[in-house]
This record gives sequence, C-alpha cells and structure tokens, in this order.
Amino acid sequence: MIAQNPVFIPGPTNIPEVIRRACDLPTIDHRSPFFASVLHPAIDGVRKVLKQSNGETYMIPGTGTGGWETAIANTLSPGDGILAARNGMFSHKWIDMCKRFGLDVTQIDVTWGEGLPVARYEEILRADKDGKIKAVLATHNETATGVVSDIAGVRKALDAAGHGALLLVDGVSSIGSMPFEFDEWRVDVAVTGSQKGFMLPAGLAIIGFSDKAVAASKTARLPRTYFSIDDMRKGYAANGYPYTPPVGLFNGLKLSTEMLLAEGLDNVFARHARIAGGIRAAVNAWGMKLCAVRPELYSNTVTAIRTPEGFDAGRVVAHAHKDYAMAFGAGLGDVAGKVFRIGHLGMMTDSMALSGIATVEMVMADLGLDITLGSGVAAAQAVYRKGVTEKRMAAE
Repeated sequence: MIAQNPVFIPGPTNIPEVIRRACDLPTIDHRSPFFASVLHPAIDGVRKVLKQSNGETYMIPGTGTGGWETAIANTLSPGDGILAARNGMFSHKWIDMCKRFGLDVTQIDVTWGEGLPVARYEEILRADKDGKIKAVLATHNETATGVVSDIAGVRKALDAAGHGALLLVDGVSSIGSMPFEFDEWRVDVAVTGSQKGFMLPAGLAIIGFSDKAVAASKTARLPRTYFSIDDMRKGYAANGYPYTPPVGLFNGLKLSTEMLLAEGLDNVFARHARIAGGIRAAVNAWGMKLCAVRPELYSNTVTAIRTPEGFDAGRVVAHAHKDYAMAFGAGLGDVAGKVFRIGHLGMMTDSMALSGIATVEMVMADLGLDITLGSGVAAAQAVYRKGVTEKRMAAE
C-alpha cells in the first residue's frame, strides 16, 4: 500500500496535486515551440524567487549535488583555493566534491549544530594576501542539523577583508521557503533543487550565476560537459537544450513559481516560520533539545531533534515508518543516531504539521520515552491559533 500520509523528510517534499498533474505530460518534442513556452517562463519565475536581477540562471537535469558540481566546474581551475566550513553532512559532501576535483580546500571544522564561522572566514581571507582562495563555500541551511547561517555576514566578511573570492551558496533547503537575497547578498552562485521549496519531484538542479561568476566561467579550466553553462546558454538561445530535458518537470516548475509568487514570497516565508515555530514549541513541551544550539540558528524548513543520551534516534524514524506509515528524517554523519529530523518545507500547512507532531508523539511514547501524549500538539496548536488570530486582525 502507498500511504497517503504527508512526508516529514526535508526533501523530497510533498507535491501539490496541481503540480503533480502539471508534470504528467505525454511525450513532447523538446525542440517544439511548446517547450520554449515553458522554458523561459520557468527561468523568469526562478529568478524572481531567487531575487536575482543580474547574471544567468540554469536548470540542469539532476539534483542539488549536480548543482554543486555545476557551480565549481564552471568557475574554478585545478589547484584553486577553496575556503569552507564543515558544519553538517551537506557542507561535508560539497567539500568532498571539491577535493575530488583537485581543489585546495581550507577546511574549518565546526561543531554540528553551529552555524558558519563568519569571523573565522574574515580572518582567513584577510591572511590570504596572494588571493589563493578563489571561492568561499557557504551552506545557507544545513539540512542535516536544522541550522541556518548568515550569508549576508559571509558577504560582509569578504568585503571587510577586501577579498575577491567568489561566494558559492548551497540554498538547497532554503530557497523558495526562507528569505534568500541573491542580489542583496551579492551571491555569485546559488544552488538549489526542484524537490525542496519548489515542491516538485527530484530531477532538476537549479543554479543562479552572477555576472562575476559568468565571467569566471570564461577562464575556468575544470572539466565539464554535461554541466557546461556555455552549452546550456547556447541551448537556451535556441529555445532548447543541449540534450534531452525533462519537459514535465519544467512544466511543473513553471507552475510552482507561479504559485509561490501568487502566494507572495513574504507570505511563503511567514508560513514556514509559523509552522517551524509550532514544531519548536512541541519540542520544548517534550523537554527535548534541538541540534541547533541557538535561536538565531533555528531553521524554518527542518528541525533536528536530539533524543536522550543513549537512545538511538534512528528508532523513531524506523518505528514511524513501520507502524504509522509516516516518514521522518534520520540523523546523518556526526549526528547519526543522535537526532531525528522533521522536515516542514514546501507544501506544508499548520494542520499537516500537527499530524506529524501527533504521530511522532505516539512513536516516542511507544518506544518508552517520557512523553505526555498531546503535550506537543497542544503547544503547537497555541502557536498556530495565535498565528490565525494575528492574520485575522491584520486583515480587519
């Protein structure tokens, strides 16, 4: 049986039925005028979500990992210096990719649960008098730990150091769900994927390049073929692709950007903040702690919850799947077995969130944790009812 319950993993996220239907197309000639009528509006919609007015934007068949590779392969050369912090599984994976490409990585190891060390970035950049560091990697929202970092602060660190390195940002689990300012933060490459805030199936890496990043691609010497933005640019100019694209996903992306913009990005962000606040209230009612160590680091798209010392958090995920047909996220890497994750991004409502909170309460009670059934639900309800009241008063 395929469960109809919502998923609470931080991606792929729940898919609205209208978007699922938009993706469900018969075979379409991707060299026909129909594809052009989908491609360019989808690009325009993505740029509005990114708040990107300069540079170029590409959607490459793949996932966020393909987006990472697109970012580094098009802007860097063998042996270039990279500055990055390892504060979660996804920052770790991007660093590993850079090393595999033969890049010279300066790695800052950060306790998982902390954000990016902006002051340390500035210190290292100031010391790089010869400009060996060509790019700074920054994971905006670390999906493994539920930690959001200060990308504006990283830009300020670059500026304060007077350093010309590119700013490459992983916004995979933030873009489309949390504030992201491509122009204002002067991001050089932003990476996300279709399966998160855009509420689509996995299959598209979405990448924004600044003018500076596009210029860097002209002299970059890392190998790329499938991920070449030069080839993509030529394809776009001819209203097509350098290879066969997933037409249905593009049709879904066109609709998803229309839906996000129709709701209003500020409203989308407020919805995610409210839902996250309810989940954090539930965690507090359970007497548990988050992986994120301070409120300013709390993510509005995924909450990583620490279970009591000696308890395998993976049991929560396994039991929820087996007995209640509901999916939650497991702990990864350094926090495997120590946390479980509730994803609450994309197509998510207060009522959907309550179903996840209620289910995870039953799971923890089943497993013998000291949980009072209904405590987390009631705490979240108070947050959501307050949100409804505030919205009603604002409308009057």
